[in-house]
Amino acid sequence: MKKEMLILLVLMLLLTPSLADAQCAMCRAVLESEADQSAAKGINDGILYLMVFPYLLIGGVGYAVYRSRRKKKTISE
Repeated sequence: MKKEMLILLVLMLLLTPSLADAQCAMCRAVLESEADQSAAKGINDGILYLMVFPYLLIGGVGYAVYRSRRKKKTISE
């Protein structure tokens, strides 16, 4: 039960960055001066998209280490 809740929490946290405002100060200044708001939305979406991949890579490596240690533990018992 706890494992399912943890997976659900992680998925929810991964899906909520679309609500975040991820522009740096310089990007914000340039995009606020433009009249077209779709460019600002596109920049935000691109930044959030690029932010996800390092976390996925670190999570994948962490899971692989966890799984390999768990296998070694069950073999040694």
